[in-house]
Amino acid sequence: MARWLNGFAASLAALTALGFSATTAQAAGPTVRVSFPAALVAKPLDGRLILLFSTNAQSEPRTQISGESALVSPFVFGQNVDGLKPGKTVTIGQQAFGWPVRSLSGLKAGDYTVQAVLNRYETFHRGDGAVLKLPPDKGEGQRWADKPGNLYSTPIKIHIDPAHPRQIALSLTNKIAAIPDKPDTPYIKHIRIKSESLSKFWGRPVYLRAHVLLPEGFEAHPNARYPLMVFHGHFANDISNFRTSLPDPNLKPDYSERFHLAGYNRIQQQEAYDFYRRWTSKDFPRFLVVEFDHANPYYDDSYAVNSENLGPYGDALNYELIPAVEKQFRAIGQGWARFTYGGSTGGWAAMATQVFYPDLYNGAFIACPDPIDFRAYTVINLYQDKNAYELTGAAANEERPASRNYLGEVFQTQRDANHLEWALGDHSRSGGQYDIWQAVFGPKAEDGYPQPIWDKVTGQIDPKVAAYWREHADLTYIIQRDWKTLGPKLAGKLHIYVGRGDTYFLNNAVYFAEDTLQSLKDPSWGGEVAYGAKDEHCWNGDPNLPNAYGRLHYNFMYLPKILDRIAKTAPVGADLTSWRY
Repeated sequence: MARWLNGFAASLAALTALGFSATTAQAAGPTVRVSFPAALVAKPLDGRLILLFSTNAQSEPRTQISGESALVSPFVFGQNVDGLKPGKTVTIGQQAFGWPVRSLSGLKAGDYTVQAVLNRYETFHRGDGAVLKLPPDKGEGQRWADKPGNLYSTPIKIHIDPAHPRQIALSLTNKIAAIPDKPDTPYIKHIRIKSESLSKFWGRPVYLRAHVLLPEGFEAHPNARYPLMVFHGHFANDISNFRTSLPDPNLKPDYSERFHLAGYNRIQQQEAYDFYRRWTSKDFPRFLVVEFDHANPYYDDSYAVNSENLGPYGDALNYELIPAVEKQFRAIGQGWARFTYGGSTGGWAAMATQVFYPDLYNGAFIACPDPIDFRAYTVINLYQDKNAYELTGAAANEERPASRNYLGEVFQTQRDANHLEWALGDHSRSGGQYDIWQAVFGPKAEDGYPQPIWDKVTGQIDPKVAAYWREHADLTYIIQRDWKTLGPKLAGKLHIYVGRGDTYFLNNAVYFAEDTLQSLKDPSWGGEVAYGAKDEHCWNGDPNLPNAYGRLHYNFMYLPKILDRIAKTAPVGADLTSWRY
């Protein structure tokens, strides 16, 4: 990434080193001039100007970027703007870093739909003295294409001919509207608190939200107190997979490429309604489910831990937000009656929450987790490998894969994934997966932004940063390192599930973790690891249902194990009855 080489000057230098001549490129590629009117925003703006060229005219280019496949995304070019005034023009030329071609000169002849988006930055004066320009979340989950306040141009169709370079003028005449809050319902409540610890860290008010699913009979049983289930996932703006009305008979069926299922939207509605019927049935255990909204300037989720770049999100969630939820909604409020589960980002967060706050929770159900062992950071061993993008041999170098389907077909390389992020934003500001891992797991650099784990352009790994990651965020290493004190608090609490065909190779880290956990003694770890035979992301442990269905069942699929754990570990005199009406 070479973020320490001062932004886009570094990008241009890197392009030159890779064989791209700025002079030659400018003679062969288009030049794009972008502005925005004062009638839309009457002040200078900072941000990342993202330029998209698409050969797919069926939808806006800003909606077409895929995090799973490089084969369906448009061409992307990015450039920072600082203090861009209304009515003034900024030129995007060959200095803009691009993907999958490095510069505009790499565009082949053909017809394209072109669009520009300004992902707006604000200046943060953090409590540690760092002054940073970052994209604040505006309720959308750190998605620049949908962020309220961001500006974008109306797509236009053009023809590119490298033999006849042209100038293209785009005006950012559209602004994305604010997102309304979700209303409360009889079953779902929303609370919002100001976090004092995060506000101090970020130098401005920071708020956390919780979405709470109330049990049937909550109002009719005012003396009941309930266990708490914390469902970690990606950005949540409401409770997931819960629907009190019948599926919409007029819903036009879609097709899920991921699961090869026709009408998957209808399946989701039916499963959500079936969960409601289960939730309200006579003998179903009564408990609280909570999902968090802790989107931040780097991503849609903080990973629920304290970190040098994001601040004390772990403490804020567990010592500020959880107590507020438990007080308002009559939770039992003791460690034996709290459990956590989730998948992907949420799987890692569920495990980290149990590891870093072992007394606060009585079990973690960890599905398809982001890398829990950095000996397999997807397909990269951060402690041994020199380069994240290539496997180096005597006669040839091979590109490392980043995503695949269940048949093993590769749709994106590590270089693809990271160069796309670099085009969308430097200094870990892309909102992408690798950038948030870098922000959460790593230290801050001298400029206050996250210290890169590797050079984003070349893939060269920094072993000093990798060593920091090991001590602060490698969950397997930390468990083994601290087992003498953690063992009595974690034994029997960790349940890990992943498909052997995980889309992002996340099963690799689980293999390493399982070997380490099985080796622990005095006490033995006492948990479980289970694998889906060929299941892709995000298999969560159900051996009897396809992944497409099991992923919709988090809020009840672990209940038998949770109830068994409560029965075996609840202290004498614990309330085991008021919530079993």
